[in-house]
Amino acid sequence: MADVRTHSHQVQVHPLRQHEGGIKVVYPQSGTGTGTGTGPSSTQVLTVVAGVPVGGTLLLLAGLTLAGSVIGTILAFPLFLIFSPVIVPAAFLIGLAMAGFFTSGAIGLTGLSSMSWVLNFFRRARENLPEELEEAKQRLADMAEYVGQRTKDAGQTIEDRAQDVRETKTDVRGDVHTKGHARGDRDTKTTHEVRVASS
Repeated sequence: MADVRTHSHQVQVHPLRQHEGGIKVVYPQSGTGTGTGTGPSSTQVLTVVAGVPVGGTLLLLAGLTLAGSVIGTILAFPLFLIFSPVIVPAAFLIGLAMAGFFTSGAIGLTGLSSMSWVLNFFRRARENLPEELEEAKQRLADMAEYVGQRTKDAGQTIEDRAQDVRETKTDVRGDVHTKGHARGDRDTKTTHEVRVASS
């Protein structure tokens, strides 16, 4: 009989945190059973008490700075208009000079880094030069041996073909010579037969 075993499966339920409108709820809600009471804690009260004056002061400073910037721009605009024939070319020249300084600095840094790279390359090449020379010599020797073997094979192939051509020519000449003798014998026989018949 087959042994049948049953496995019990347990399901674990994890409570989800409550979110309202995508923001996590910080204050405990009343009736949740946490036992902390219904009001905010003392640290939360201290945070609000200290944060309101600091935030208000920063907002006041931001507003004053914005107002001063707007008033300064309004007052300086006529001066910019009056002196624009001088200020615009001066700003253009200052911009060109700054661009020149930045460009020369970038080119100088690029030159220094390239020289450093070249020096490091030569240093590494000098360290690895004996090994690379030995590898190059080995490669040249292998190539010379390969070329020599290929040349020898090519010479042998040419020699074999020349031998085949010589044998073929000899066979052709022998066949022609043999055929010539056979034809001469035939002609002699025919001439002899003609002579016998005429006599």
